[in-house]
Amino acid sequence: MSENIPVIRLRTKSGVLVARDGVVLSFFIHRNHEDVAPAIWRALRTYVRAIPPNSLNWYSSDDGDMVPLDDQGWEHNRKQLLERSWGTAWVVELFENASEAGGYQFDYHGRRIDERSWPTPQNPATSVAFTFPTEYLRAHGPEHLRALALEIARELPFSFGYASLAFVSPHGAWYAARAELLDLLTRYMGLDLYHVGETSTVIGAQARGAYWLTFLGQPLLGQLGGIERLRRELAFPGVSLLPLPEERLLISLGEWPDALDTKAEGIPPQYPALAYLLKPFLYEERSGGFSLDKDQMNRWLRRLCP
Repeated sequence: MSENIPVIRLRTKSGVLVARDGVVLSFFIHRNHEDVAPAIWRALRTYVRAIPPNSLNWYSSDDGDMVPLDDQGWEHNRKQLLERSWGTAWVVELFENASEAGGYQFDYHGRRIDERSWPTPQNPATSVAFTFPTEYLRAHGPEHLRALALEIARELPFSFGYASLAFVSPHGAWYAARAELLDLLTRYMGLDLYHVGETSTVIGAQARGAYWLTFLGQPLLGQLGGIERLRRELAFPGVSLLPLPEERLLISLGEWPDALDTKAEGIPPQYPALAYLLKPFLYEERSGGFSLDKDQMNRWLRRLCP
């Protein structure tokens, strides 16, 4: 329920907000950027229509500066997404605030999945993330957010996706408050710690974990034994499975997203059950760029696995 969702504000010693509670909706697509860019643009327009006006106000320019997201900025990002044909990566990052963590963010990293000229060994996927403050979830309810996630998902040929309570933090800015964050990660096992720019370089067509809403595409759904096997293995109260076109599936683990507060109550059994099924297909962190420590991060990614 909504009253069990924690209110979190992580700040630097100087008071800058670097992470806050929210919801993240992420998809990983084992396709080249040019194959999915129009669908990503449509998904972005769906997101913008659903959130309050002027929730996205800044974007990250090619040289890393924060630039106001006015009409000219929207046109720049449209061209970046739909018209630029050169390169091996396409990045569009839109933010609510320029200097602090806001609740609304859009983060896209287009890849060429057969590209191997990366600095370290990689297994790339095109990725996209949409975030919401938990105030949006409380105001509209979980069914609204689930319907919006489903509307966005229908546009995308994802291999894996999810919606979860999360630490919303641009570019992994949470690192500035990592000591406090580590304590919260230990307590709230249902809050996601994400950085799609980093994860998109290593996840390929693999999974990331068990979440409130877990989207499975191919080849993962086939590797897991298909819908009927998952229906048998996840026969818990409150769990629903919704088949989607093109051999895809949405698994809902409950009415509301769950913070999985280890100080309050036990973890609902459907979470470790799904984590156990996904465990052979979870990706491995390969650098410390995203995490405090890659081994620590890999353990955290498997935190729900029996």
